[in-house]
Amino acid sequence: MIGTIGYWSISDQQASLFEALYMTVITITTIGYGEIIDLSQNPAGRVFTIGLAFCGIGLLTYLLSNFTAFIVEGQLQETFLKRKMEKAAKTLQDHFIICGWGLVGQHISAELRATQQAFVIIELNSQTIDRRFAREEHVVALEGDATENAVLVQAGITRAHGVFAVTDDDNNNLVISLTAKQLNPRLRIVAACKNLNNVEKIKKAGADAVISPNYVGALRMASEMLRPTVVSFLDIMLRDKDENLRVEEIDVPPHLVGSQIADFDWSRFGKTLLLALRTGDRWIYNPPRDQKLQADDRLIVMTNPEERHRLQKELQTT
Repeated sequence: MIGTIGYWSISDQQASLFEALYMTVITITTIGYGEIIDLSQNPAGRVFTIGLAFCGIGLLTYLLSNFTAFIVEGQLQETFLKRKMEKAAKTLQDHFIICGWGLVGQHISAELRATQQAFVIIELNSQTIDRRFAREEHVVALEGDATENAVLVQAGITRAHGVFAVTDDDNNNLVISLTAKQLNPRLRIVAACKNLNNVEKIKKAGADAVISPNYVGALRMASEMLRPTVVSFLDIMLRDKDENLRVEEIDVPPHLVGSQIADFDWSRFGKTLLLALRTGDRWIYNPPRDQKLQADDRLIVMTNPEERHRLQKELQTT
């Protein structure tokens, strides 16, 4: 713009704006076909050309180098990755949303991945998200404030199965619980709480369960001292990558209400162990085979992710 106006003025407005623009372009790009605007008798015009050439070449080099750095340093790739994540979040159904990817959120995401559960990570500070982790298959990470409706909607809150409110701030976890419950009343919300005085407040805001990491850690340490073999068994079960066993809960489908546990062929699931049955407010441990199933019953089983998926599918089609 400066070059075009400058040449147009130097020519005493005799040259057209297009000619002035053309003169500017061939000067900045150092092509220099020839002086479209005659400066042979205009020393000031040639001084202006020299200044324009240095400034223009410097600016052009700066722009090209920054664009190259933008490509090389992966910023463009990060932009494409962000759009890919946003599109992936729109396709998820019955997934989980992790609000806050601190130490607690990272352990939750590792467990969800180990059990083959779909989930979305929401983190306000993008620098805390390991981009190598975010690029892994079946992992969706969104940058944003999880207390805002729009960000939760972008993460598929209306289609989600549950939300983990695990930021480092109890107030944020309270607001997330309240907002998420308003957007989807069917959600199950599990929130973290540092201050035990805030547990009831967060529950009243909409959280179905509130966990204090410090409190749970203290119980774990006590159990490690009092019953180390039991703790060792659970640790091995959770860390064994070959078996990958977990204690899972499976809803009894409506069409099986009134049938007995023995009516289902458990022998086809060699790595699945039926531990208990939750019926109403009662727990039946090691339920008998003639136990009749009722509406809203839940089976508690020890199994691996593959057999869990098979078992759920078989129960739906039996």
